[in-house]
Amino acid sequence: MSHSGAEHRAATPAWSVWAMQGVAFAFLGVMVVIPLLVILQDGLREGLMEFWRQLNLPAARHALQLTLWTSALVAVINAVMGLLIAYVLVRYQFTGKTLLNAMVDLPLAIPTLVTGVMLVVLYGPQQPLGAWLIERFGLKVIFAPPGIVIALLFVTLPFVVRAVQPVLKELDVVQENAAATLGARRWTIFRRVVLPALRLPALSGALLSFSRAVGEFGAIVIVAGNIPMFSQTAAVYVFGEVESENRLGASVVSLALVAISFGLMNLIEWVSRRAGKGRV
Repeated sequence: MSHSGAEHRAATPAWSVWAMQGVAFAFLGVMVVIPLLVILQDGLREGLMEFWRQLNLPAARHALQLTLWTSALVAVINAVMGLLIAYVLVRYQFTGKTLLNAMVDLPLAIPTLVTGVMLVVLYGPQQPLGAWLIERFGLKVIFAPPGIVIALLFVTLPFVVRAVQPVLKELDVVQENAAATLGARRWTIFRRVVLPALRLPALSGALLSFSRAVGEFGAIVIVAGNIPMFSQTAAVYVFGEVESENRLGASVVSLALVAISFGLMNLIEWVSRRAGKGRV
């Protein structure tokens, strides 16, 4: 197989290879590099002092802080619940398993605006559940940070599950059976034998959840209410600045989000490489 692949590569004309590489790099340049360079130029056009001032406006700073702490909370919850769901799907047989497995990917198929509408219908202050939560616990979900967290949990649910599942399927159960034979309890077996192999995949999935949550807009713009200094996330702040014709402010916060996402992508790549080496 490898010999025929080498022959195929040798038979491919050099101009064809260059053409394919050129098309690939041109497409990436047009779709990714040029827009990034444009937003970088636009955000820095007034200099670093103005960039820093725009970034430290109270509304912008609060929006970024809200985005970061809600995304971090979602990543932690996803790491725990994603591990649990993946373990149940891989290690247990039960009626409805196929349906549950398909439902994990459902948030990726549903438009995020629809997600926001569903949550408003469920948790809105005029709805039975939303009104009960406010009356019984004083907990306002919609148009408040709790609604943001719930929306982000919904749209990022699959990432940890799908990162952990294949690794869990590949784990040899011999060590688990040996530990059980020696009298170890189920929780001890999971903590000492299973969990160490799943830490890096779970971390990679959690970081993907964080990255996805940082840039979420569709569901958030509906459930958060766009209230400055309270429930306005960074993505919604950018949208508001564009509507207010403050393009500089929108570009500055956009650059901050790009920098966060770029750093996260590099961290995810490093974690994925470590996880891959650990399975070899």
